[in-house]
Amino acid sequence: MERFKAVIAVHLILIRDNKILLLRRFNTGYEDGNYSVVAGHLDGNESVLKAMQREALEEAGIQISEKDLQIVHVMHRKTPNRESIDYFLTCQNYTGKIQIMEPDKCDELAFYELNHLPNNVIPYVKQAIEYYQNNQAFSVYGW
Repeated sequence: MERFKAVIAVHLILIRDNKILLLRRFNTGYEDGNYSVVAGHLDGNESVLKAMQREALEEAGIQISEKDLQIVHVMHRKTPNRESIDYFLTCQNYTGKIQIMEPDKCDELAFYELNHLPNNVIPYVKQAIEYYQNNQAFSVYGW
């Protein structure tokens, strides 16, 4: 019997001047038109930190040192088709210019006021942002 497997994802909570970096999904087939943070799945044979570094560069054009990344929230999430473990990380320092690197998957990348997020932030991402603001390290979603 094969063991249960969960999908592992990383999400970047990048804060600047009390604003959070959000991207609007486009043409992906999942939550298109809604906002999320820079995020992605682990490719395998990489740590959570390495995956976050890779996704930040691939999606937003920024480089983050592993020492500057900090895990601030972990979510165990259930959807009808799978279970996921989502790591939400933050960093204080990065290099490079924030820009859309995947225009075929994202049509907006901008900072939004933490206390005035767009209405169409993906719900589990919105929950994680709220929990991050309240210093809650763990949550479940979809159970």
